[in-house]
Amino acid sequence: MTTGTPAAEAGGRAPQRLAPEEVRTLFLFESLDADQLTWLAEQGRVERRNAGDLVYAEGDPAECFFVLLDGTVRLCRTVHGDQVEINRTAQRGVYGGATQAYLGDDRQYRNSMWALTDAEFFVLPAEKFAHAVRSWFPMAMHLLEGMFVGMRDTQTLVGERERLLALGSLSAGLTHELNNPASAAVRATSSLRERIAGMRHKLALIADGRIDSRRLHALVALQEEAVERMAKARPMSPMETSDAEDELTDWLDDQGMTAGWELAPTLVSAGLDIDWLERVGVAVGAEDLEPAVRWLTYTVETELLMREIADAAIRISTLVGAAKQYSQLDRAPYQVVDVHELLDATLVMFKAKVPAGVRVVKEYDRSLPEIPAYAAELNQVWSNLIDNALGAMGDAGTLTVRTGRLDDQLIVEIADTGPGIPEVIRPRIFEPFFTTKPVGEGTGLGLDISYRIVVNKHHGDVRVSSVPGDTVFRVLLPISPEEPPAG
Repeated sequence: MTTGTPAAEAGGRAPQRLAPEEVRTLFLFESLDADQLTWLAEQGRVERRNAGDLVYAEGDPAECFFVLLDGTVRLCRTVHGDQVEINRTAQRGVYGGATQAYLGDDRQYRNSMWALTDAEFFVLPAEKFAHAVRSWFPMAMHLLEGMFVGMRDTQTLVGERERLLALGSLSAGLTHELNNPASAAVRATSSLRERIAGMRHKLALIADGRIDSRRLHALVALQEEAVERMAKARPMSPMETSDAEDELTDWLDDQGMTAGWELAPTLVSAGLDIDWLERVGVAVGAEDLEPAVRWLTYTVETELLMREIADAAIRISTLVGAAKQYSQLDRAPYQVVDVHELLDATLVMFKAKVPAGVRVVKEYDRSLPEIPAYAAELNQVWSNLIDNALGAMGDAGTLTVRTGRLDDQLIVEIADTGPGIPEVIRPRIFEPFFTTKPVGEGTGLGLDISYRIVVNKHHGDVRVSSVPGDTVFRVLLPISPEEPPAG
């Protein structure tokens, strides 16, 4: 070896290099011919690091390919905000850094390397290493490109398929939810038409000249009062309702009315009692009491039906609004949002998928500020986490959606009371294609997609803690990012 450092090279002195025969002693290069070894010896250099030095940092531009000559190093990855050691070695010839430069997409270091002891490296610039692999091993290049590009394309296609399946499932649930109020509105409209026809018929009987105008005005006033009493009627227990209906049926029978038991439930639901009906008798006379009561009953029924139609329309409007909030189709991709609105919209979309035995609990910190985010993609994160939680619990349990704050980060927690995630597989749950579901039921990309949306696009983090009966996925999002995340 000759002496020198890269810094010395900038000052005019030659860097320290390896002789070709020394390059051959590194297992990665042992099968190269003499010309290739000479080229590597000329292009590479020897660098030293002191114990405790950072050799290269994850996320920095991948500029060099490092081969260990002497010393001990460790490789680390950042996992959910923590530095996790993935390897520690003193084996001569191990390598790291710009290991995929030859594919043309190794723009950043994929891990960090630290020198645990004084260490020495054979260092090749990334572009030189890439040139050597492409030029000397063209067949291997085709195979490697096929493997990496194929895996990436597969991941993209499967990810798109998973999104479509999730969308189809949510669309089916939304259709089901919309069908209920729509059907109720159709039924109520049909019944309303019949009641209005009945009102016209009874009104004709009342107004055929047997009732003078004074009594008719009194009856109309009682009709308005019936509507007002119905709006203010207090809710009754089943026992109270049953007793009131029995009492009113007996009174109607005593007045000689036909099928009074059919009228009693409607009158009771409107808060109309015997005292009030006796006022009707005084207003129209005993001979016209039955047509008057039936006319008033039709009034109550039409009001109840119109209320049912209004409720159905509100439910439909709410569901459509939730679908728009969930999809964010009419909004800018990156915007300031209230995470509670996003969570509520996602829960509405999942309503049909929540089993009857699963209780949904919302614990929101309403003091949290709005944050800038990709709203539609965050909804996809909530969807994946909620879907996994529901799948873990089966037909019974508690799904808790909680928000809070930790320093300058907003926290969203999705918790379930399922059996938990076994500790042996917990480190792998964010890996692409890893799934514990049976074949055909999961692609293993839901959590991977969620992780990339939160970490890569929002500069946040996803963490998980799990014991039987309490699994919590915790999403941390910056409240005030210094700059918009990359799209």
